[in-house]
Amino acid sequence: MKRVMVDMSCTLMHHGHIRLLRKAADLGKVIVALTTDDEILMKKGYTPELSFEERKEILLAIKYVSDVIPSKWLLDDSYIRENKIDILVHGDDNSNQISACEVVIFPRTDGISSSQLRERSMNIRVNSKT
Repeated sequence: MKRVMVDMSCTLMHHGHIRLLRKAADLGKVIVALTTDDEILMKKGYTPELSFEERKEILLAIKYVSDVIPSKWLLDDSYIRENKIDILVHGDDNSNQISACEVVIFPRTDGISSSQLRERSMNIRVNSKT
């Protein structure tokens, strides 16, 4: 069975993540390369709502996911080779420059992202105080 990597931050889990993981599972055994808390802080400028260990626990509870391993923001060929990955799956916002395996890009789910959820949550809190 092919080893399929999906890299994500998964700061706020949503149905777009589940859809991507389901598609990846159709290709083989799914290993999630989960961005570490330090990398998220450095690249996105905030501490995630859920810690790495909390996000990992959630992902491991999903039937499509076989394993979760820590990763940097961007993956490189040495990381792919080290983890014996056959296919990298990502949404169409992929920035990884990978040549060590096949790369499969799926369209993102329209109307949902962790950033949109975060903004929606902030708007609800602001509006409920007025």
